[in-house]
Amino acid sequence: MKKYLLAGCMLLAIENASAQFIRYASGPDSANNVQVSLEGYVDAYFGYDFNQPQDGNRPYFVSANRHSEVNVNLAYLSLKLSSDRVRATFTPGFGTYMNANYTAERTTLRNIVEANVGVKLFKHKNIWLDAGIINSFYTNESAISFDQLMYSRSLGAEYVPYYLAGAKLSLPLTDEVNLYLYLLNGWQEIEDINSPLSFGSQVEYKPNDKLLVNWNTYVGDERSNTHPTFSTRYFSDVYAIYNPSSKWSFSSSVYGGIQTEKTEVETTNPKWWQANLIGRYSFAKNQSLAARGEYFSDPHAVMVVPVTNAASFSCSSASLCYTIGVTSRVLVRLDARYFWSAGNVFFNPSSIPINNDFALLAGITAKF
Repeated sequence: MKKYLLAGCMLLAIENASAQFIRYASGPDSANNVQVSLEGYVDAYFGYDFNQPQDGNRPYFVSANRHSEVNVNLAYLSLKLSSDRVRATFTPGFGTYMNANYTAERTTLRNIVEANVGVKLFKHKNIWLDAGIINSFYTNESAISFDQLMYSRSLGAEYVPYYLAGAKLSLPLTDEVNLYLYLLNGWQEIEDINSPLSFGSQVEYKPNDKLLVNWNTYVGDERSNTHPTFSTRYFSDVYAIYNPSSKWSFSSSVYGGIQTEKTEVETTNPKWWQANLIGRYSFAKNQSLAARGEYFSDPHAVMVVPVTNAASFSCSSASLCYTIGVTSRVLVRLDARYFWSAGNVFFNPSSIPINNDFALLAGITAKF
């Protein structure tokens, strides 16, 4: 009897605490109309690489990169505050994606997906200034697989920043065009490792609910202890997302970069580029099939250093993804990928360099 009484008291306490949070979250402040929300996300997966990497890490990827094990790619809780003139987000995250992608950061910063605060600069103009750790705006894919047409990420998405640290100025130009200007610590760097700061820009064009086009740029000094010869990096990215009907969705990204390198002898400007195209067809209620083709060219190994010590990296990939929407908040996915390259940039199970790879991913993602 005591157990049931105690359980009942605990439930009442939780319900009361939740109710207080909800009242605060939904109740407008007399001056600022403050709202607070809590969101959650879990992305669990099983990955199998038929080349069977010996260290258990699938090469060239930070997303769902573990081989032959069930693991969590990314899980987070996101606390958000918004009002008429102020907004803030704090999102700590955990998982193999965080382990692989944040290795360059200090230990205390390796579990921050997003942490920023913003102010509306003018009462009657929708111009915002945000600062902190923000989500990247580069390419047509993000780290949140639930929001993407396929479970896996393209090579193109893996080799641009997934997160940025700095300040963002949002400027609506027309009803269809928005301009965003960024002052950044660097190319996916929470702590700046050199000076001066870097610059980014984003022009967003949305003529209707079916089409979104973005043109993004980056200019910054990339010198570091790892790359002491690197100087200014120039980068430009164009992507489009098109949803012509409830059954069809398309997405494509094309980008290219120039990395200036300076030595005592010479100055060079090696280049890299990539292109991808994704299409998805919803053939039944809550079921869809998506396909992706991509090509990534890095002839001087600026962005992608081959694990086999090959001199360059150029790779094509074809992918297929089957999705079941269990509910509007839960997706089950099976993703198959085949890679082939002009050079031997993969290791087979016997650690012999080869030019191809095949991988399977199964994922369950939930938003709440």
